[in-house]
Amino acid sequence: MVAFVVRRLLISVVLLLVVSFVCFALVQMLGDPIGEWAAGQRQRNPNGADAAIAAAYQRAGLDTSFLSRYWTWLTHFFTGDWGTTVNPGQTPKEVQPQIMHSLWITMRLVLVAEILAIIVGSIVGVLTAVKRYSWFDYIITAFSFLMFALPLFCLAVILKIGGIQFNNVLQNNGFDRWLVTSGYPPGGFTGSFGNQVYQYLGVYLLPTLCLMAISFAVYARYQRSSMLDVLSSDYVRTARAKGVSNTTVIWKHAFRNALIPVVTVGSLQIGTAFAGAIITETVFGWQGMGYILVQNVNRKEPYMILAFLMVTGVFIILFNLLADIAYTLLDPRVRLD
Repeated sequence: MVAFVVRRLLISVVLLLVVSFVCFALVQMLGDPIGEWAAGQRQRNPNGADAAIAAAYQRAGLDTSFLSRYWTWLTHFFTGDWGTTVNPGQTPKEVQPQIMHSLWITMRLVLVAEILAIIVGSIVGVLTAVKRYSWFDYIITAFSFLMFALPLFCLAVILKIGGIQFNNVLQNNGFDRWLVTSGYPPGGFTGSFGNQVYQYLGVYLLPTLCLMAISFAVYARYQRSSMLDVLSSDYVRTARAKGVSNTTVIWKHAFRNALIPVVTVGSLQIGTAFAGAIITETVFGWQGMGYILVQNVNRKEPYMILAFLMVTGVFIILFNLLADIAYTLLDPRVRLD
């Protein structure tokens, strides 16, 4: 197992280097982050703007060749220096503190949504496979396809409007508004433990449901399909022929192997969840990774965008590694060499 993990880590490092080069090339295609400011400087001061513009390009590290910029950024990035914002019209800000602060906000949202989606989706997927073609199976299938067809921003807006209406009902009946539909509490949660839990649920409920609904549909459908295949396998029929109870056959013998496709999908869903968080955070006013990306794409801030892409890439590669390790625990037939 140790040799397998080390080998996969080495492959992951090579893959991450390839990802870094592709991301750097794509970010350069966004355009010149200083060009608009430079044009304004030339209009205001046609004769004396060249020196200030040249200094701005030099401070941003944009006065050298593509490969030289890539190598400088890469070596600094892996030593912990993620750069600063380059827009000359604003005060330079360190990239790493902003990314790490926003990452903590987004990870709390994404991890809670994904964990709940995996647990609920897997259980529901098993039940729909066992009770296939029942009313329960038809309802879950219809809901899953609805979630596949419904754009994420539409679901987010529907939940936000529903939350506002629910708060209005509470307020009209003499209660405080509970569901937070815009922004994250700047001061955190206060009061007793019970009051903090109440505030936590009010803040996280709507955006978590938004991300969870899409992922739930994916996990439920994959789990159902995988479970149907496993239930028709020879070893399951043999266990039933031996008189093993149906509950034991389903949850002890079949469920473990049926989880393998779900583990694969789960590792890939991390990237999808980050993409979904961009829309969810924009609708609900969270200043997480999605907010950071949208703001800095508009400003053409290369180092902020690169940090977002690299952090996302690291998480996707890491979760794929964890998925490979999970295969060996779920199915002993999987070889490590």
